[in-house]
Amino acid sequence: MRVVVDRDLCQGHGMCVLEAPDVFALDKGDDQVRLLDGHPDESRRDGVLAAARYCPTTALTIEE
Repeated sequence: MRVVVDRDLCQGHGMCVLEAPDVFALDKGDDQVRLLDGHPDESRRDGVLAAARYCPTTALTIEE
């Protein structure tokens, strides 16, 4: 699985960080998410899929 963040869409809501904190991060004062792991393993699949599903701006794409 590969995670792609569209930085033009990301507004830094941080929903992805709540769902998968080992894959996404949001630094204080930053208005966009930082990808910690662009190729997370299967054990993180549920959290990553939830992060993409709950992103208010649909800035996350999951590629298989």
